Amino acid sequence: MSTAQSPRLPRPRAASVRHADTDEEFILVLQGGGALGAYQAGVFEAMSQVARPPDWVAGISIGAINAALIAGNPVAQRADRMREFWELVSSALPQPPMINFGRAREALNETSASQVMLFGVPGFFKPRFPPAPFQPVGTLEAISYYDTSPLAETLERLIDFDRINSGAMRLSVGAVNVRTGNFEYFDSARQRLDVRHIMASGALPPGFAPVEIDGEHFWDGGLVSNTPLQYVLDQRGKRRRVVFQVDLFAAVGALPTTLPEVTEREKDIRFSSRTRLTTTNELDRQVIAQAAQRLIAKLPPGLRNDPDVLALSRIRCEHAVDVVHLIYRSKHYESQSKDYEFSRLSMHEHWDAGRADMAHTLHDPRWLQRERHAHGVRVFDLTGDSPHSHNTETPS
Repeated sequence: MSTAQSPRLPRPRAASVRHADTDEEFILVLQGGGALGAYQAGVFEAMSQVARPPDWVAGISIGAINAALIAGNPVAQRADRMREFWELVSSALPQPPMINFGRAREALNETSASQVMLFGVPGFFKPRFPPAPFQPVGTLEAISYYDTSPLAETLERLIDFDRINSGAMRLSVGAVNVRTGNFEYFDSARQRLDVRHIMASGALPPGFAPVEIDGEHFWDGGLVSNTPLQYVLDQRGKRRRVVFQVDLFAAVGALPTTLPEVTEREKDIRFSSRTRLTTTNELDRQVIAQAAQRLIAKLPPGLRNDPDVLALSRIRCEHAVDVVHLIYRSKHYESQSKDYEFSRLSMHEHWDAGRADMAHTLHDPRWLQRERHAHGVRVFDLTGDSPHSHNTETPS
């Protein structure tokens, strides 16, 4: 397995990195997206060079795996463990010469994706034998194409679950209950987590079988929501929050011109987090909560115990939240197979893109010089070059 390391990023002055302040809760939120998850690893590597560790990491699917690799290792080993994982799962094909143009690169990516479908991914999953149609009816093997036991072995080797359950860093991963169809979060702040919870968050059907936990079966959380952002914002906070939301599918995109582009665009829309909608709803809720508190303060004492007033008083008025939105933006030669195209070349590109976007964001004056607010939600998207990728800070 290759151990080549990407060059280190320049380290900005610690005093200039505002999110390192200890009076803020630092949260990393990781979307699902399969092979694109190397982008999140690059984001974290850049972040770890200039900031204190997150207080809380939350993820869905591949984001849950990356989150567990962070929470389940000592500070000095986190980036190395993530690189070990990504080097392993991208080791099926030798690194080809750099090909970044036209049809040749598209063909290389499609060949890699086809190999994944036929032979699986090292350390992650392998085809079932015999195939699912020949497995006994009523078994989990009969309802999934691939065996994910290699992933269980990889996670057990790379992650210290005792560390995750020690409370040093909060970890939350989302999955869907197959029987009820309800979303459920497994949260180290409420329960002990083990490899099953991480596997459940990434058990995307029909490729992977559901994972049994305490008598219930769970599939990939991305079936309901591909980001834990809403869950994070719904939890009561004691401090100002800085949330780094790392997405692998862009909600905004161009009108497709070919059928393959239609398939890719459909996947982008289906799995994008729609962070703007979530944060807008949260801002509206906080505005209502603040208005309710002001209104209650104006009421005469005789009305303070009115049931409607008591109901309004229970609306939480939270501390301010700054959401830093980083989005992987696909290359022109990537297609609908980009989330299961695990070539070493693409992995390195995704990783380097995450590192570059995070470094750009942490050095951007709009982030470094942001004002502190007592309440409200602001969104910073500082990485893109297109008109749709500018800073969209929402005033409180």
